[in-house]
Amino acid sequence: MAGKERPTGVTILAILEIIGGIFSLIAGLMFLVLFVAMSSMIGGVPEAAPFAILLGAFGAVIGGLLILISIVCFIIAYGFWKGKGWAWVLGLIFAILGIISGLISLPMGIISIIINGLIIYYLTRPHVKAFFGRAAPIPPPPT
Repeated sequence: MAGKERPTGVTILAILEIIGGIFSLIAGLMFLVLFVAMSSMIGGVPEAAPFAILLGAFGAVIGGLLILISIVCFIIAYGFWKGKGWAWVLGLIFAILGIISGLISLPMGIISIIINGLIIYYLTRPHVKAFFGRAAPIPPPPT
C-alpha cells in the first residue's frame, strides 16, 4: 500500500461515507431521544401504557439500527481511505443493496439506483481495484 496514491474518487467516497455516517448517527440519536421521551410522556396515562411501550421499543430499534449503520459507514470510510480490500468488497455489497432498495422504492428510488450504479462502475475500474489490492497494479507508462 505504501507509495500508492489514493484515487480522487476514492477520497470522495470516503468523505461521503463519513457524511452519511454523521447523518445516520444524528438520526439514530434523535429517534432514541424523541421516541423514548414521547413514550415516557404517553406512559403517564394508564390507558396508553401499551402504546407507550410499543412507541419506545420502535424508537429504540430504529435508533439502534441507524446508529449501527453509522458505525458501518465510519468503518467503510476508514477502509476506503486506507485502501483496504475488505472496504472495496463492502462498498460493492452496499451499492448492490442500494440498487435493490431503489428498485423496491421505484419511482422514488431512481436516484439511488443511478448513484449506486455509478459507485459500482467506479469501484470496478482497474486503477481503483489496484488501489484496493483487488487487481494487478497498472504498470507505469513507458518512458
